[in-house]
Amino acid sequence: MAKKSVKNLYLIPVLSKSLDILELLQAEARPMTMEEVHRRTGTSKATVYRALNTLVHRGYLAKTSDGAYRHVARPTKLCFGFGAQSEELPFSNEVKKSLVAAAASAGVNLVILDNRYDGTTAIHNAETFVKKRVDVVIEFQVEQDVAAIIGDRIAAANIPFIAIDIPHPNATFFGVDNYRVGMAAGDLLVAHAKSAWGGKVDSVLGLDLPEAGQLVQGRISGAFEAIRAQLPQLPQLPQLPQEAYSRMDGRGLRERSDKLVTTYLEKNPKSRHILIAAATDSSALGAIDAARRLKRDRHIAIAGQDCIPDAVAEMKRRVSPMVGSVSHEPATYGMALINLAMSLLRGQTVAPYNYVNHRVVTRESLLAGR
Repeated sequence: MAKKSVKNLYLIPVLSKSLDILELLQAEARPMTMEEVHRRTGTSKATVYRALNTLVHRGYLAKTSDGAYRHVARPTKLCFGFGAQSEELPFSNEVKKSLVAAAASAGVNLVILDNRYDGTTAIHNAETFVKKRVDVVIEFQVEQDVAAIIGDRIAAANIPFIAIDIPHPNATFFGVDNYRVGMAAGDLLVAHAKSAWGGKVDSVLGLDLPEAGQLVQGRISGAFEAIRAQLPQLPQLPQLPQEAYSRMDGRGLRERSDKLVTTYLEKNPKSRHILIAAATDSSALGAIDAARRLKRDRHIAIAGQDCIPDAVAEMKRRVSPMVGSVSHEPATYGMALINLAMSLLRGQTVAPYNYVNHRVVTRESLLAGR
């Protein structure tokens, strides 16, 4: 008897009961209520309740919207699908780098597919994630026109879905507050106009990204609003008329923005005080390329978004038309996305819009090490 008693010391009753519950949900392969689990296992309701919530917390189970529990299918550990915006875009690569590190730290497998800045490719990649039965899809793609298609495919497969920066139907949003970062860029441009040009501004240009939808266009709308609210600085300076504000589809790309701004500057040879708000730093750098080639870089002031390495290098130049960029802090995306995905898997209530912090970066702040 003594020998049997010692042998039993190696068993943990509550762990054994928890494994019974997990194995039941694995075998049933369908959502089950706490009451049903209690009846099937014969374990007390208090123990079932604690075991279920612990297994949800650790990612082995998920809680459905109606309060039932289901087993999270996985080979050895959780698997998340990440549709990267494009390997050719610096900001997209910074987000991917952050997410890869966070997934490794959390013990999550990450399947990465490149959306190539193309809607058709993004749809195909979303369908691939569904076929692979990943536990969560994290989508970063720019075309609003295909967002509903992607959202429908993933929702039909009952896979939790997070969309970065571009809202998608059926997805939890994660990214910057586009209007606010736009206003921050506008503030930078106004400050430059006041300090360098005495408040004089001839025109305002927005390098927009309309295909990303209204929310991302808020970057330009916010910049324009900040400029309108603060200019003119002096009573003797005229208020800028509405026609002085114009928007062009830079598509967030350097070469395209270069061509657009080249045409714009050639059509406005007498303008000497032009403020440019760009939806991305790549667009901002394209505008600088155009201005330098035409020897008009002293006639423009540019504020971008994302604070990519090339933009930082540009701001560090002794003389540059780039007065600043708004950093969206992509290094923080990874762990925040993993935590948000885990919350969705656990059936926790999360906010429909999850905004990241942003930070204004200028030449002065870079030189000061901030």
